[in-house]
Amino acid sequence: MIAPSDQKINRDISTAGIIVVSIYIAVQMLSDVASLKIAFIAGRSIDAGTFVYPLTFTLRDLVHKRLGKQAARMVIVLAAGINLFMALLFKFAAWLPEDPSWGMGEEFAAILGPVWRIVIASIIAEVIAELIDTEIYHFWVSRITRRYQWLRVLVSNTISIPVDSLIFCWVAFGFALPHSVVWSIFFSNVIVKGLVTLVSLPSIYLVKERQEVEFE
Repeated sequence: MIAPSDQKINRDISTAGIIVVSIYIAVQMLSDVASLKIAFIAGRSIDAGTFVYPLTFTLRDLVHKRLGKQAARMVIVLAAGINLFMALLFKFAAWLPEDPSWGMGEEFAAILGPVWRIVIASIIAEVIAELIDTEIYHFWVSRITRRYQWLRVLVSNTISIPVDSLIFCWVAFGFALPHSVVWSIFFSNVIVKGLVTLVSLPSIYLVKERQEVEFE
């Protein structure tokens, strides 16, 4: 028989887990859609998804903290699959014959078609960088210290963010745009993602730590 206190703990874990996982996947999807626009800010090119995507690294850390390493890995792969399905759905919707009275078929297809190179680049970068982030985070909490929670987020993001930006920028835009523009997008990505990471650091304290330490 499960004690009332254990039932409450399980409910808390389930509730927190559902909330964090849902937000993580939502932010992944929103950032992929926003990345279809290349903006020009302060003399640098940058894809618009960069302004929200960095939150996924801290959200993934929250999943790891509350649900464990295996759950974090599963959520990363699940988000990649959902993003791929979203792109296929947009492609199918763009292919469907439009109602003549609507008259925006070409605009819809041009924006949400989607650009498959960007979609594939985003998914590859996400999976590789977030899995690296997972391993670094896990190593930190299991082998170094569970104290200073903000530091574990900062360390893991400091390594995974440049990896993510490098893969995404060169797979998505390499040899399609001038190299100077690609590097401009890369550095803009790293700068913005770094700033968002700093702002989001306190959110690691929003959920409670799992009691056990995993050593997979």
